[in-house]
Amino acid sequence: MKLEFLQRKFWAATRQDLDCFVVDNNGFILISERSQEMGRFLGEVDGAVMTQLLSMGVFSQVTMYDYQAMCKPSSHHHSAAQPLVSPISAFLTATRWLLQELVLFLLEWSVWGSWYDRGAEAKSVFHHSHKQKKQDQLQPCDTEYPVFVYQPAIREANGIIECGACQKVFVVQQIPNSNLLLLVTDPTCDCSIFPPVLQEATEVKYNASVKCDRMRSQKVRRRPDSCHAFHPEEKAQDCGGASDTSASLPLLLMPLCAWGLLPQLLR
Repeated sequence: MKLEFLQRKFWAATRQDLDCFVVDNNGFILISERSQEMGRFLGEVDGAVMTQLLSMGVFSQVTMYDYQAMCKPSSHHHSAAQPLVSPISAFLTATRWLLQELVLFLLEWSVWGSWYDRGAEAKSVFHHSHKQKKQDQLQPCDTEYPVFVYQPAIREANGIIECGACQKVFVVQQIPNSNLLLLVTDPTCDCSIFPPVLQEATEVKYNASVKCDRMRSQKVRRRPDSCHAFHPEEKAQDCGGASDTSASLPLLLMPLCAWGLLPQLLR
């Protein structure tokens, strides 16, 4: 079943004066009246409802780990004397800056004559690489992030959220024979006082001993000891077959016939 067909049937069967969502078992919105909300996590769109569903046990939070992530290096200094700049370091920094400005000046004013076009290209590459060097300084790290899973034992739930000056009513019900949920909320009450529930990844910080154990447990990837290019149950005649393809004589004659009949049709 296509999503567009399901969406048309859904809007035909629901009232339009309510906020109706169809979410999957991980809390991602599949159908919403606002197209910009489709595909997003429910906690980002409505943090109040997601917070209430978590407290009621409709969804549970599970922590997942990414052991191949890339993080920005920490900017802390190991000692209080590190931020102090020595005269030699300041001189080298100033010299490096002057050399960079001189190179950019020569490239911009095409002092190299016929090398103007290449100089412009080199200037663009220099700016791009210099910018990338500043922004994309990442290092391997481990991260953790939350994942939310629906508890199928709760087939239906409803509640009232106190949002200060108003109350927000919601109803959630499992759609039979699927991993989907129907969520209906009251759009008239503003519950922006609740922060959104996000799935942002955070870096895992290890102490010295745990970090050493973590590195020892990581196995280095290597190639297999032997190559397995054949399986006894494999039938070679079922594979490929493109070499047996032959040209079709009618298809080859069709362009010639069309070329011969074209002058007669144009008379």
